[in-house]
Amino acid sequence: MHKTIDFPNIGIHLSDVGDHITIFNYDIAFYGIVIGLGILAGIFIAAAEAKRTGQNPEVYYDLAIYAVICSIIGARTYYVAFSWDRYKGDIKSILNLRQGGLAIYGGVIAAVITVIVFARIKKLSAPVLFDTAVPGLVAGQMIGRWGNFFNREAFGEYTDSLLAMRLPLDAVRASDVTELMRQHMETVEGVSYIQVHPTFLYESLWCMMVLFALLLYRRRKGFDGEVFLLYLFGYGLGRVWIEGLRTDQLLLPGTALPVSQLLAGTLVFVSSGLILWRRKIIRTS
Repeated sequence: MHKTIDFPNIGIHLSDVGDHITIFNYDIAFYGIVIGLGILAGIFIAAAEAKRTGQNPEVYYDLAIYAVICSIIGARTYYVAFSWDRYKGDIKSILNLRQGGLAIYGGVIAAVITVIVFARIKKLSAPVLFDTAVPGLVAGQMIGRWGNFFNREAFGEYTDSLLAMRLPLDAVRASDVTELMRQHMETVEGVSYIQVHPTFLYESLWCMMVLFALLLYRRRKGFDGEVFLLYLFGYGLGRVWIEGLRTDQLLLPGTALPVSQLLAGTLVFVSSGLILWRRKIIRTS
């Protein structure tokens, strides 16, 4: 497999981007390392936000133990459920996370359920927990998306835009390569390259903007839970667009409808509706 990754229109050429490091003859995937860094960053940011708002940071360290485990299970379950044809012939491969295969929305759904259960057991406010933890969640997503960079996955259709990314054909999954990519494929010194939208990068940058917006707004929130609802709105808005570019979409069974794009669009409408409804109640009370 050739290991180059290029962004030709901005003059970036990376000649040797591996997907793992080897320690004591054991391969450790960069995908896992990046996801781990995103999780750690998210936990520390949530704890810092708890301290800023006069809460006990230890609560969020405890919550993180359950939320991380459940989120990984949820993210994997979501991914496998909507790409079952890829796994039904090799059930053991479901447990192999080293090559990717985590769906963010599956992780978010599992995390939401975990927070609600945790809040009920600990007799805490779930909306407060959501608002406090969500900046860490967005930061974790922003960092974690770079795991897709090392795996050469989560990219979009052919493009020659400013941020276009060029990848060796033998470094990507054949199922992610479209006819349009093949029509524009270039061969240099015997190596075939495709050029695509780096949608993982788009999403990482979008998450960074959402994070800044939440940090600016959090002090002016009108009710507990509003910051989390704004996250669902802001992240969903970007995901509706970005998901439409990808060639590895998870589809609703029996349809050509991207499930994450549909979910993102639904959450945009639901979250904005809840924000307007709650603010109307506040104004009239």
